[in-house]
Amino acid sequence: MSARQKTGWWLCPTELDRARVIDGNDRVRVIRMIGSIAVGVALLASAPWVGWWTLVLFALATLNFVNVERRIHTSPRPEIVSAAAIVITLLLLSVGVAFSGGPQSPALPWMVLPSAMVAARFRPRVVVAALVLTIVLILISTIGVDPRSTFHDPVLLIATLALLAGVVSIVWALEDAELHHRGEAILDPLTGLFNRNTLLPRFIEITYQARLSGQPVSLLLCDVDNFKAINDSCGHDRGDAVLQDIAYELRKQLRSFELAYRLGGEEFLIVLPGIGSADAQKTAERLRATMEQLRPTGMQVTISLGLSTGLGESVDYEGLFKAADEALYEAKRTGRNRVVVASPKATRLAAADADEQALRLAV
Repeated sequence: MSARQKTGWWLCPTELDRARVIDGNDRVRVIRMIGSIAVGVALLASAPWVGWWTLVLFALATLNFVNVERRIHTSPRPEIVSAAAIVITLLLLSVGVAFSGGPQSPALPWMVLPSAMVAARFRPRVVVAALVLTIVLILISTIGVDPRSTFHDPVLLIATLALLAGVVSIVWALEDAELHHRGEAILDPLTGLFNRNTLLPRFIEITYQARLSGQPVSLLLCDVDNFKAINDSCGHDRGDAVLQDIAYELRKQLRSFELAYRLGGEEFLIVLPGIGSADAQKTAERLRATMEQLRPTGMQVTISLGLSTGLGESVDYEGLFKAADEALYEAKRTGRNRVVVASPKATRLAAADADEQALRLAV
């Protein structure tokens, strides 16, 4: 699928959004640790006045984020793990505010932090939802706990709401700019598909998940047949239009978890996590038949595909790619417009050869 393709999932509708959540968690890990230590020290120092019970809430919040670190890279829905942790933190903070003075609680401004975390990781609609939830919980833990004191002295409440708007808007603007530059770095500008820069980091995660679950992973290596002739006879503009149409059709045909990459020129790679050889072959045949009927820019265009599959511990990018590449070469050699499946033995030999080459390079 394209990084920008809609999948119908509200929190992360595109693979780029999901990558942003995972990367956001990794980038703020050290900062979050420093902030947590600072909060812990502040609670410990304030406990004689506020109450020792606040350390219980802090311990729960710490366990919450330890759980995030444990699950964020292994869960098929890391955005749910991240969002749930932020909501739990917000709820713990609201409980702490309610029981430590309500509208006069020294912890009231801390309720800004979870929304800032959301702005650093999620798209605008999710940020707005987090803002609404934060405001509701702020009002419940202040006006809902002690309305008379709140209206008698609303200065801290007003300052917290203003701080919430200011911090979230700043983080939002910075992350929007970062996401724009990230998109330019990881997306192929012609087709909108992921480029090589994102392939290996994402495949490392897929490999980890496959080895934990014992699930298969398949690679489809696709090449547009006789593409050089299209460029030579019709010009590069026409060739670019053909590639755009093919990429668009790939996005339409693939499901949300099936990932398409443009490797360069007329070559595409499709990663099928959790898909075995038989189902991957059906997908490959469907793509081949679709492209045969597509007629991009009015031209008859076909593709050839090489397929390789690994299972559990045998999932290895270099070996799978080499086996798929050899299968693609066979498809080209035997007439084009066809799918060739690498045998399990060929895949194992390719993986062993890749390991040997890696060892030679290391030596």
